[in-house]
Amino acid sequence: MTFARLPGKDDFVHFSPDAGPRYLVTVDVEEEFDWTRPIKREGYSLEAVEAINDFQTLCEEYGVTPLYLVDWPVISDPRGKEIYGRLVREGRAEVGIQLHPWVNPPFDEEVTQRNTYAGNLPKDLERAKFYALRDAITEATGTQPIAYRAGRYGIGPQTLNLLREAGVRYDTSVRANFDYSQAEGPDFSRYPLKPYWLDKALGIIELPVTSVYWGLLRRQGSHFPLAQMAGLTRSLMARGRLLERISLTPEGISVDEVIRGIDIALDDGLPILNFSFHSPSLKAGYTPYVRKDEDVAAFYDWWHRVLSYLSQRGVQPTSIAGIDASVVR
Repeated sequence: MTFARLPGKDDFVHFSPDAGPRYLVTVDVEEEFDWTRPIKREGYSLEAVEAINDFQTLCEEYGVTPLYLVDWPVISDPRGKEIYGRLVREGRAEVGIQLHPWVNPPFDEEVTQRNTYAGNLPKDLERAKFYALRDAITEATGTQPIAYRAGRYGIGPQTLNLLREAGVRYDTSVRANFDYSQAEGPDFSRYPLKPYWLDKALGIIELPVTSVYWGLLRRQGSHFPLAQMAGLTRSLMARGRLLERISLTPEGISVDEVIRGIDIALDDGLPILNFSFHSPSLKAGYTPYVRKDEDVAAFYDWWHRVLSYLSQRGVQPTSIAGIDASVVR
């Protein structure tokens, strides 16, 4: 499944010289479901919806304006409408679109692994689901969202045309250095980490989710199919300091690892570090990464330590509005 052609050297976005390295905090705001079982349309819960308030408090402590990428179950819930509507109206956060097609009306498709990637759906169905969600977010927040992330990073060949039509100017669906093709999803293994133009004439920019390679073979990382490697092989390569993929996320990545990833990204001149995680990780028992109350405390400790380190390195928080203001057009 393809999204857009690989960018050339002239497609990379340039920013104001005084912008400096910055980081963006993005959150996949979604329902809770069992990640270990086949995806279903029913049976999800929304117990963690209000846990975002504590994370928002942490963000404000560090001057962070988070980008909440909200899906249908959350924004159609009264609590979700109130929370995200208030945060946007008060200017404390930004809200974008995250499309989980299996729980987003209209429900005209069978729920299969292939169809959990919105970009695999027929064009008209992807469009109908996208607009239903966009309009619900606009109604709740009073602001039309201009940022998008496909659930499961599931962009497809028609998605860019949809973004053009809808006036969405920032996509953050590309998870650089990951390949989901074995699960009938997109292959991002050769896409770059730096922001690039998807459509310069319309001002549409890709902000890839940041994952870097570390190790002796890191410059050749894209040539090693990590998605096809057995877990033991990946583990041996990491232990041997040959090749390890580090995502900028508190989900499964230690503080020491992510600091290593930050240093690599900065050494490589990455202008924007795009952090991400899933909102159910803010409450115990809903993701594989946060099982107990102690894990919630560790999750917040991760953020305190990482945000403090970013400050020490002179990396400033940013937002979609901040990025937009610094783009050289």
